[in-house]
Amino acid sequence: MHSVLLHLLLIATVAISIPVVFAENDSIYDVLKAHALPMGLLPKGVKEFSVDVKTGDFSVWLNRSCKAKYESEIHYEANITGTIGYGSIGGLSGITAQDLFLWFPVKGIRVDIPSSGVIYFDVGVVRKRYSMSLFETPKDCVAVEKIRSTMLRFSGVDQSVGRSIM
Repeated sequence: MHSVLLHLLLIATVAISIPVVFAENDSIYDVLKAHALPMGLLPKGVKEFSVDVKTGDFSVWLNRSCKAKYESEIHYEANITGTIGYGSIGGLSGITAQDLFLWFPVKGIRVDIPSSGVIYFDVGVVRKRYSMSLFETPKDCVAVEKIRSTMLRFSGVDQSVGRSIM
C-alpha cells in the first residue's frame, strides 16, 4: 500500500510540473482555459499576445485602452503583462479595478478551487472576491482615456492658517 501511494504521489508531482503546451493557432483565451482560468479575464479586442511556455511570462496587446463592466468596472491598458500559472496570474500589470470610487492596480489573479466558482483579484491591500461566472466569456470593452489618480494632492502646510488642499 505504501508503494502505491508513493507511486501516485510521484505521478501527481510529474503531472503538475509539466508545462502546458500550446498550438500555434491557439488564442489567448485558449491559453487562459488551459490554465484553469476563465476566458473573460481579458476583454474582446486582443490583437496580439505572446507567452513564454518555460517561465509563464506573457504579454497581451489590445486595440486600445478600454473598460469593461463586470460586478464593478475594470480598466485594461493597451498592454497587459504578467506570469501565468495553473489557476493564477502573478506580477500583473495593465489592469485596474474600481471599488468605492477608487481605482486599484490588480497585481494578481487566483482561482480558488476551480469547482468553487470563486476568483480573487489581488489589489495589494486586499483581495477582491468575484464569482467566476462573471468572467465566463470575454466582454466588450469601451475605449477610455488613461485613468487619472483619484488621490488628493496636499500643498505645503501654513502653520498660522492650517492645511491647504489643492
